[in-house]
Amino acid sequence: MSTKAQLIVLVSLLLLMRIPKKSEAEFEQWCVADEQTPDDELQAALDWACGKGGANCSKIQVNQPCYLPNTIKDHASYAFNNYYQKFKHKGASCYFNGGAMTIELDPSK
Repeated sequence: MSTKAQLIVLVSLLLLMRIPKKSEAEFEQWCVADEQTPDDELQAALDWACGKGGANCSKIQVNQPCYLPNTIKDHASYAFNNYYQKFKHKGASCYFNGGAMTIELDPSK
């Protein structure tokens, strides 16, 4: 490799090292219930997610840590996100008949 080519490679590597890397948290997404979706539609999607969908909904049961607030929207958001995180690597989406959406801000904060 010529000296000029080596210099180009070296400069390129130095430039790449200066590009700030995104932290893992910058790529996180959560799947939550859309606030505009009627409760009956959220309930049907929640039932599917916790049943055939395979989400683990044990923590939104009575006397469990995520039961409160006890609203369909909050329980649906928990179930939708549990399903999405569990199966997104297998191609699952955050759609739920149009009743959900992904966000990039942690909803627990």
